Amino acid sequence: MLKRLLKHLSAPGWWARRAFRPDDLAAIAVAVKTAEATQRGEIRIVIEGSLPLRSLLAGQSCRQRAAALFASLGVNKTREANGILVYVQLVDRHVEILADRGIASCVAETEWVALCRAMETAFAAGNYRDGMVDAIERIGRLLATHFPATADNPDELDDAPLLL
Repeated sequence: MLKRLLKHLSAPGWWARRAFRPDDLAAIAVAVKTAEATQRGEIRIVIEGSLPLRSLLAGQSCRQRAAALFASLGVNKTREANGILVYVQLVDRHVEILADRGIASCVAETEWVALCRAMETAFAAGNYRDGMVDAIERIGRLLATHFPATADNPDELDDAPLLL
């Protein structure tokens, strides 16, 4: 725990901005908007450099942090319970995808785990933008099978990635 604490406390605040530059964030927002046009799922992207001190002291895992953000950002409040959170923890080099109950009942957890590992592999090679955009496109195709777009397809969550 001490090693992780020191690693997070020594990580500079600009780390997330270095990995995901403004043009990368714009491309990710476009990818989210495009993916949401073909299906009714709501995709929310959160990229976090270091964890907040409170999370570190509580020993919060990346999954637990993602769950807290899932609730605080309202991903669990979509009309059809079709929200998805893609959480990237840069210091821990970990990705979590959480799906609301409407999607979780249709898509196996193994699908999300495979997407997370593919993103982590791309990020380890320095391909942050491509890894994220590819994952969003794959999420869009996967959700189009279970939640195809309809005439009433509201945009309930912000498409722009959130940098913390």
